[in-house]
Parts: sequence; structure tokens; C-alpha cells
Amino acid sequence: MEGHCSRSLLCCLASLLLLVQLSTEQFQVIGPRHPILAVLGEDVILPCTLVPAMNAENMELGWFRTTFSQTVFIYWNHWEQTEEQMAEYRGRTSLVRGCLTEGHAAMHLRQVRVSDNGMYTCFFRHGGFYEEADLEVKVAGMGSDPQVHIEGPEEDGVRLVCKASGWFPKPQVQWRDLSGNKFPALSETHSQDTEELFSVEATLVVRDSSVGNVTCSVLNPVLGQEKAMAIYIPEPFFPQASPWKPAFAVILTMLGLLLLGACYFIRKAHSRRMQVRQEKEHQQRLKKQEQQAKEEVLKTIDELKADLNQRKAAYLSAWRKAPLYAVVGGLNTFILFLCGAEN
Repeated sequence: MEGHCSRSLLCCLASLLLLVQLSTEQFQVIGPRHPILAVLGEDVILPCTLVPAMNAENMELGWFRTTFSQTVFIYWNHWEQTEEQMAEYRGRTSLVRGCLTEGHAAMHLRQVRVSDNGMYTCFFRHGGFYEEADLEVKVAGMGSDPQVHIEGPEEDGVRLVCKASGWFPKPQVQWRDLSGNKFPALSETHSQDTEELFSVEATLVVRDSSVGNVTCSVLNPVLGQEKAMAIYIPEPFFPQASPWKPAFAVILTMLGLLLLGACYFIRKAHSRRMQVRQEKEHQQRLKKQEQQAKEEVLKTIDELKADLNQRKAAYLSAWRKAPLYAVVGGLNTFILFLCGAEN
């Protein structure tokens, strides 16, 4: 009985020790709350923290891109593992060891490139338990100073061109005068080279000869920094104003008004002619209809007259024959009478 109780007690103690061990192994991984700013060509640190704080020297640590197959850096068994590391990160990563015992781990990434921009996952595993956290790296780089030159006259102004290259991400261009007033750009085009760096070309047409200096500034929207260049536009570069231009404009305006007036009167006269023509055609149709009706009435009258004459002739013929029949009938009666008397 005592042996059975001893074995039960040992089992209970082992279970408790296992639960304590499992509970001590559980943790959370916390990454930076805000994106990490990385400047092109410089180094950057990608940190992650264990909560609660615990020694991470004996853990497996890893940093990956969007999937675990895209390995950026792995630390395991007290060594940095490079077998599965992506080629573009070899020789550029290392572990910051100073605070591992306090639960702070960080990867040191050297010579930042445009391709380093994006999301990362830091991974911690101890035994059968693991946790991970996401962090974002925003890469930004200042390119060349803008170069501004006068390209030539443009209608009633001067065309300026501003160029810059080697920027990331896509820069913004702004034109200003000495007072800081902004000019709307005529056009703005961007392109990327093989290293994914942006080049920009912007054009502006200045029509006010009193502007003097014009500044082209190129801004990096992530860093909030800009580079600028100013250029002075001499007044002789502007097309000379011709004294005939205002008079020509007035003449064109008057000709336009006269043309509009002529079009109005021509259209009105045409409308009147159309109305007269339509009225005349209407009268002709009425006259034709009246003529047709008159002809039909005359034809009917002629037919009635012909019929009346025919009936009249027949009546007269019958009337002339009526007395002769009467005399012949009387004579026949008288002869018959005489013959009877003789008998």
C-alpha cells in the first residue's frame, strides 16, 4: 500500500513539474508597433521581444519574408545557420546578442537595398512551443540633386525642365517662385532602373516675365526631406509681345461677332423663305383640290344632263305615238261595228 502511494505521489510530482515546465515555456513575441525606417545604403535593426522576459539564448530564432521558405536569418543551437538563407541576404545579416538573456532579440541588416522594403516575420521556438510577430520595413533613399534648365520658348512663355534620379520611393516634384507660391506642373513622368530606383522629369511653362527665380524641389514622402534647385529666367528669354496682337485679337473678336450675326440673319431669311415656300405649296394644294372638286361636279352635272336628255327624248317619242294608237283603235272598233250590223 505504501509503495502504491509512493508511486502515485511521484506521478503527481512529475505531472506538476511537467506543467510548470510547459507553463514556463509559453511566451508571446512582440514586434515594433510602427514601421521601421531603413535608409538606402545604411544599416538597420529588426527587433522582437519576448513577453514575459526570458532567456532566449537556447531558443531557435528566425526572420523571414512573406513565407517561411523565404529565409532571411536563422539562429539555432547557438549558431547562425546559412544553409536555407536567401542569397540576397548572405553576408548582410547577424544577430544582436547583447540582450538575449533579457528576452530581446534583434537582427542586424547591413547595406539596405530597395528589395529589403516590405513585411517580415520574426519567429521564436523553444521545445514544442513557438510564437511569431510581423514587422514592416520602409526603405527610403535620397537621390541626386534636381537639375533644372531652360528648354526654350513655349507659345507666350518659357519651358523649364527639372530632372532627378536615384530616389525611393517615388518622389514628388513641386515648382515655386521666390515667395513660395506654387506653380502647377505641365507634366511629370517617373521611371525605374534595374535597381528599382526612381527617376523623375517634370516640365513647367512660365508665362510671367516678372517671376525671376523659379525653384524645383524633389521631396521624399517617407523621409519628409527634399532637395531643390533654383534657376533665374532673364526677361529676354520670354517671347517679345507684338503690338499687333491686341489689335488682332480685337479684329478676330469683331469678325467672330459679325460671322455670328450673318449666320443669324441667313438662318432667319432661310426660315422665312421656307415658310413662304410651304405656304405657297399649301395654296397650290388647296387650289388643285378645288379644281379637282370642280371638275368632279361638272362631270356629275354633265352626266345628269345627258341622263335627263335621254329620258326627255324617250318621253317625247312615247307621247307622239300615243294619238296614232288611239285613232287606229277607234277605226278598228268602228269597222267591227259595221260588220256586225250587216250580219
